[in-house]
Amino acid sequence: EFEDIIAAHESGLLRYVIRIVIDAAAAQDVVQETFVKLHRMWQADARPTENLRSWLYRVAHNTAIDHVRREKRLHRLHEQEAAERITLDSVAPANPGDPPERVHMVNEHLRCLDPAERQVLLLRMQEGLSYREISLVTGRTEGNVGCILYNAVKKINASLKQAGLIRKGGLP
Repeated sequence: EFEDIIAAHESGLLRYVIRIVIDAAAAQDVVQETFVKLHRMWQADARPTENLRSWLYRVAHNTAIDHVRREKRLHRLHEQEAAERITLDSVAPANPGDPPERVHMVNEHLRCLDPAERQVLLLRMQEGLSYREISLVTGRTEGNVGCILYNAVKKINASLKQAGLIRKGGLP
């Protein structure tokens, strides 16, 4: 009887859930979890037989929404962790004598860069890697590393100028 219910409702639930989670594998997991919940209810002799179809869709919907929320939360946490790892706060300053305010100031202006620019700039300026070494780390060509570094320095320079921290000729 349980297999008949799965056969009758699985494809409809999958069509519905995939539009919520936008991922076929995740939709299969959600539908499977829906049937697991139904099976647990049946084992406890609490069978929703009168409105079984609506019960299945409601459980599938709630499970799908929980999945989407969990994925968004995990995505935000991963982005936050990646952003924290790439800032200078997580590594020693290039010059140990640099005051913390200066390191913080540089961190603030690094945020204007995209992740690839930050990575290349930090590998070059913070870690002292050559273009060749950066190329090996990032999987980019040396020419691309040079181009990214040039654009990153240009953006940082513009950001510092806009903040009034450097003049046209360089640092104050």
